[in-house]
Amino acid sequence: MERMKGKIKRQLPLHLLILPSVICLVIFSYTPMLGLIMAFQDYKARLGYLHSPWVGFEHFRYMFTYPDSVQVIWNTLIIAMLKILASTLIPIAMALLLNEVGRLVFKRFIQTFIYLPHFLSWVILGGILTDILGNKGIMNQLLSVFGTDPIFFLGNGNWFRFTVVVSDVWKEFGFSTIIYLAALTGVNMSLYEASEIDGAGRLKQTIHVTLPALVPVILVVGTLALGNILNAGFDQIINLYNPLVYDKGDIIDTFVYRVGLMDGSFSFATAVGLFKSAVSFVLIVGAYRLAYRFGNYRIF
Repeated sequence: MERMKGKIKRQLPLHLLILPSVICLVIFSYTPMLGLIMAFQDYKARLGYLHSPWVGFEHFRYMFTYPDSVQVIWNTLIIAMLKILASTLIPIAMALLLNEVGRLVFKRFIQTFIYLPHFLSWVILGGILTDILGNKGIMNQLLSVFGTDPIFFLGNGNWFRFTVVVSDVWKEFGFSTIIYLAALTGVNMSLYEASEIDGAGRLKQTIHVTLPALVPVILVVGTLALGNILNAGFDQIINLYNPLVYDKGDIIDTFVYRVGLMDGSFSFATAVGLFKSAVSFVLIVGAYRLAYRFGNYRIF
């Protein structure tokens, strides 16, 4: 008993230290979850939660028959998969290239340069990209010099997806590159020395020494990315898209925003959001199990 009291006394300051964060978490993350009951109601703002009529799973049944919602799910999966693929391969390639740079000053400069876009918000980047990729933007003016017709980057669905993926990779690949560079610092230098003695050049050293050292990190990052497959980037899409690309660029989060807040279909939007959250939860749990099985990664 005395031992337990001593343990509580030692840990009490630590619990008090995190208490404000726990309170904020409860208020802003858990309390709003009470609003999920709207997914099972024909919610009317004037009636509130207590008096709005219950409709059960009607909104969920309607969701799978509503053409736009099915298309939105496919858009989310396609954009998210393209982002995951590109944001995995390009940082790996960049990390391998930077690992070959001998001059430390130049290497640090490149790292900082490619990392800077990570700190810019999509509100700022959305305005910049709109100006650059518009019909009279710098990109189309440059294309006209070579006799190419203007490309409607933000008004054509296929080009919009391409723009979204490329701009997302450009913004975030510097951050991912640092993760792989950190993993490369743990590679035993004697492996490179032994391979050099065996006659291996830089290319063979990269293939047989560097890449195998990155495999555990690649597996962990890749499997954890699967948990976010339904998060195709609300901040980015909402600042770039327009009605012309709804058929190819509208994702679940932007669809919920439009239907719920702009059209006032609160119950239907809540049902779509709850469906996304449930699927994402299953994917995250599955991703962590895969990460533990193949990469020996675990939080607890």
